Amino acid sequence: MEGDVMDKVEATATVCDFDPISGSIPATKVEITVSCRSATEPSRAQSICFLAARATLQLSDKMALQYQQFYDRDSVTARKTANQGVLCCRNLLDRDTFSKSDPLLVLYTQGAECKQWREFGRTEVIDNTLNPDFIRKYILDYFFEEKQNLRFDVYDIDSKSPDLAKHPTDFNDFLGQVHCTLGEIVGSPASRLEKPLGGIPGKKCGTIILSAEELGNCRDYATMQFCANKLDKKDFFGKSDPFMVFYRSNEDGTFTICHKTEVMKNTLHPVWQPFSIPVRALCNGDYERAIKAEVYDWDRDGSHDFIGEFTTSYKTLCRGQNQLNVHEVVNAKKKIKKKRYINSGTVSLLSFNVESEHTFLDYIKGGTQIHFTVAIDFTASNGNPSQSTSLHYMNPYQMNAYAMALKAVGEIIQDYDSDKMFPALGFGAKLPPDGRVSHEFPLNGNIENPYCNGMQGILDAYHQSLKTVQLYGPTNFAPVVNHVASYAAAVQDGSQYFVLLIITDGVISDMAQTKEAIVNTLGRGSPEIPSQVNRFTLSEAELSPSASSEAQEQGALTHSRL
Repeated sequence: MEGDVMDKVEATATVCDFDPISGSIPATKVEITVSCRSATEPSRAQSICFLAARATLQLSDKMALQYQQFYDRDSVTARKTANQGVLCCRNLLDRDTFSKSDPLLVLYTQGAECKQWREFGRTEVIDNTLNPDFIRKYILDYFFEEKQNLRFDVYDIDSKSPDLAKHPTDFNDFLGQVHCTLGEIVGSPASRLEKPLGGIPGKKCGTIILSAEELGNCRDYATMQFCANKLDKKDFFGKSDPFMVFYRSNEDGTFTICHKTEVMKNTLHPVWQPFSIPVRALCNGDYERAIKAEVYDWDRDGSHDFIGEFTTSYKTLCRGQNQLNVHEVVNAKKKIKKKRYINSGTVSLLSFNVESEHTFLDYIKGGTQIHFTVAIDFTASNGNPSQSTSLHYMNPYQMNAYAMALKAVGEIIQDYDSDKMFPALGFGAKLPPDGRVSHEFPLNGNIENPYCNGMQGILDAYHQSLKTVQLYGPTNFAPVVNHVASYAAAVQDGSQYFVLLIITDGVISDMAQTKEAIVNTLGRGSPEIPSQVNRFTLSEAELSPSASSEAQEQGALTHSRL
């Protein structure tokens, strides 16, 4: 195994040379530091990354990044480099009576055209601390020629509700905020910006520190497992509750947290669960760079007891389970006080494995075809197609809303399908000749072959359907989702990626069935299906966040408004 892993390390240079769409940022995963794009030239893209609250932040919306990179044609030709850094919060307000605050950091971005703040992502909650070390990471795009405003809000979280709408006016929960720009961070001396948190009159809310460091292009993920032996006993009525914290060394000699293990209760011989982490998060592509690991005894009040630490490197970890990866855990202060002190235990590497992460472009280059299906809402809530107020209005001089949505998405998708034949479905209409209601009918009228030739073929079939069917209802999505899923389930070799575009004007009527259909496409109770559902809303109707959260978290459902 040692030889295989080291061969992998040597071969990484060829992986890093691969660029076009992601370069340093995988297009299919985003568990990496907040990054932005800048350049030696204003039009070139470069990535910058930030870690949060003495910590790192993580973006969970993987599909948003995948689509951004998928549609960003300029990024295909511009080679990207990435940067990573640190964002620290210190001396936060203490809002809890019998303990310390439980902080959470939320990042908001502001659009270039509209000045509305939009939540970009949030960290996990850290219990009982005024100096949180977050692990989750964000990704941002930075453009040299644009002013990109950022807002960081810090909250004390005392409930499990994800709704932060009331927190800004509730000073029992709100801990402060700071405004800055990406250019302000990047342009600061040594790319390090320190600003006071504000937002609460008459209160000192602490400080926030942002810095940046260039991020390598390595797209490997390392999976490893550790155990410890004979750790120091720290609890009076028990043993210890040990956990490990890993830090990556920075170019200025400081360290940035990159991973924290789970807590193992009441043991001096813990065996932690395996974990996966991007190699760039461990060493930023520099295999000789120091990696520091600290071992703590967990305490409920957040005042964790330091047991000891050791340093290693990615190159050493790659050697796998051997004597070089048995590390003495040393407490320097204890070593000075006690002459006979040897160590506070040992930590051993049990297993180590490296895998490369493939991007969307990798699959396209490998021959994967996008199987695009569109489903159009023919419910009566769209209005009479003969009236100009209808979303289906057949204006002889311009496209209606449905046709524009079809054209906008379809003209991009069709470039990745060799035969340009696309199934087109409708739902929520009464069909001739008997007037039965259908939530899964072919626009071209051919049940055996619902395929249309190119985008023009879909538009022709759509206009023909408007002349023959009667708009009715309700707005059921599940039948068309299951229709596409049945085709996707038959393709398990990665040769096709199935995308279902649903264009609608209203609220989903069969929400429970739709959720079940979408989640099932992800492999719950069935083989994992390479597919994705996208919903375009042509009115003010919204998809209920609580109702769709499970599917959205799995990355199978995205929602946009035209």
